[in-house]
Amino acid sequence: MAHHEDHGHSTAAWTSVIILIVGFALGSLAVAWLNFPLLWVSVAIIAVGAIAGPVLAKMGYGAAGRASNGSAR
Repeated sequence: MAHHEDHGHSTAAWTSVIILIVGFALGSLAVAWLNFPLLWVSVAIIAVGAIAGPVLAKMGYGAAGRASNGSAR
């Protein structure tokens, strides 16, 4: 059987990347607007995004997980 490379196309990866993009976008706006409270909110969002990927992968939503490839649990 041929080895299939997934490149992280999973629910865990997509969720993590979307959260990180939102966090970095808000952080960029916060720096441009000199809005320090928004900057710290964006730092928290980035931390959540960095944690969400591995947590979801361990829950089975990663590239090798059963939940993200359409299989029943």
